[in-house]
Amino acid sequence: MDLLNTLVDKGLRREPLSRAEALAVLGTSDDELLDVVAAAGKVRRHWFGRRVKLNYLVNLKSGLCPEDCSYCSQRLGSTAGILKYSWLKPDEASEAAAAGLAGGAKRVCLVASGRGPTDRDVDRVSDTIKTIKDRHEGVEVCACLGLLSDGQAERLREAGADAYNHNLNTSEATYGEITTTHTYADRVDTVQKAHAAGLSACSGLIAGMGESDEDLVDVVFSLRELDPDSVPVNFLIPFEGTPLAKEWNLTPQRCLRILAMVRFVCPDSEVRIAGGREVHLRTMQPLALNLANSIFLGDYLTSEGQAGKADLEMIADAGFEVEGTDQVTLPEHRATVSAGGGCGSRESAGCGSHEGGGCGSHEDAGAGCGSHAAGGVCGSAAEAPAVETPAGEARTDLVAVRRRGAGTDLAPNA
Repeated sequence: MDLLNTLVDKGLRREPLSRAEALAVLGTSDDELLDVVAAAGKVRRHWFGRRVKLNYLVNLKSGLCPEDCSYCSQRLGSTAGILKYSWLKPDEASEAAAAGLAGGAKRVCLVASGRGPTDRDVDRVSDTIKTIKDRHEGVEVCACLGLLSDGQAERLREAGADAYNHNLNTSEATYGEITTTHTYADRVDTVQKAHAAGLSACSGLIAGMGESDEDLVDVVFSLRELDPDSVPVNFLIPFEGTPLAKEWNLTPQRCLRILAMVRFVCPDSEVRIAGGREVHLRTMQPLALNLANSIFLGDYLTSEGQAGKADLEMIADAGFEVEGTDQVTLPEHRATVSAGGGCGSRESAGCGSHEGGGCGSHEDAGAGCGSHAAGGVCGSAAEAPAVETPAGEARTDLVAVRRRGAGTDLAPNA
């Protein structure tokens, strides 16, 4: 396809796609899908080789969130049967993180439910960051605490945080249909605070909420303007107890097209497969590693993920390798600018300028470093009966609430 040859050339040169080109990727047929994956795979391998970065989530505080994000199991009014607990102590969080690091993760994502942290909360998280860093040399730490107030990003950076996650989630035009308790502008403000403090930006999206192709392109183009170092792509897991419980809109093929489009639009950013990969990609997960260079290891925030051992076997069987702590994730032109936790060159590197970019918070169902639907899956097949949709039968048999790891007395999955 002439289109794919053009997109590969642009990806290798870091040239921006047009909206029409991005829409064309989403509009390709199933017969063309392997060609799309192969083309985007060339861009992925050019910038990241065959390395896969492993990230590990630690849910510092679960449930009882005052925000009304429609996709989130921890939202205001959610009846999902998730774990609910207050702040983990630094030692508890460090022990939880140790399991993921032993499994091969190089980044720990510290997440807490809520609108945003108080100054006392920032102190708590700062102590946790310091404890983890003292015990684990070379570990990266990403914080995901919601909307930030003035000075809080700087305090997290001083405590040793390398990155901050705050997702854009969906297009600005449709944002108000998903969340009403905070605005798109609030998210923009927080990601700008993280940028100004020198934290590496982690900002992504949620697919599968009933959005159009145009909405998906809008959110990814906004992310291109934001220019995050990491772009988590989450696939909504509809579960009982939230307004989006019946939104089973995704197929493995659709997920692969979305990942390919994100790779073409943000060629040299870390593209992470986040929440929902087990439910929606299913047996196609190994193929998705040709598009994304990063995944979460083991469980998510409130839902169970694939067994950590199975993650490692999948990576090896697909011909990829786990990225080591001595390896730099980002390409040299981005890593140089990002050294010490920065976010890359806003003028020339990767996906463009951050001006006008949006972001999201850890409440997000798809939010890479703290999505509650990324980890916000709830229920079991018995609790959520399957419904017939244009995409096929809902695979509620693949949905299980997390009952191990942080906040429990059971060993974590890592």
